[in-house]
Parts: sequence; C-alpha cells; structure tokens
Amino acid sequence: MATGWAGDGAVQDQIDATVKDAIKRARSQLPKGASLAHCEECDAPIPEARRKAVPGVRLCIHCQEAEERDDTQASGYNRRGSKDSQLR
Repeated sequence: MATGWAGDGAVQDQIDATVKDAIKRARSQLPKGASLAHCEECDAPIPEARRKAVPGVRLCIHCQEAEERDDTQASGYNRRGSKDSQLR
C-alpha cells in the first residue's frame, strides 16, 4: 500500500533502523575487560558475586543504579509507546 511519497515498507525500514541503532548503542555501553574489585566512583568494594555475574563491572550497585537513573531521565526514547507521551 503506497503512502504518499514514501515507498512500500518505508515505515518498517525506519523502525528496523531505529531498533538496530538502539541495539548498537546498548552493546557499546556493556562493560568490557576485567571486573574491578572496588567501585571506580566511590571506591566501595564490589562483591565477588557481582563481579562474576557481570563481567567487566566497574561500579557498585548503588553507583550503577544512580547512573542508570540519570541515563533514563535523559533518554530520548518514547518508552510508553503512546501518542500522548509524545506530546509531553
């Protein structure tokens, strides 16, 4: 079905590109290398269980939660998926 100037499948292509970009960004933010024994922000010890569970971990749970909270607030993604949230 044609939609004006957009070619068939253009909307799906745009959605696919957005998803691929999000996956690429998320993978680039994954920790790499050896886990640290102490948090690089507050120098608190990182439990061995966390170091084993999250390879390349660099932050304690408290600092990681704070960083994720800050990242979520600055995110440009519409996570609710409704038109109403796009208008805010």
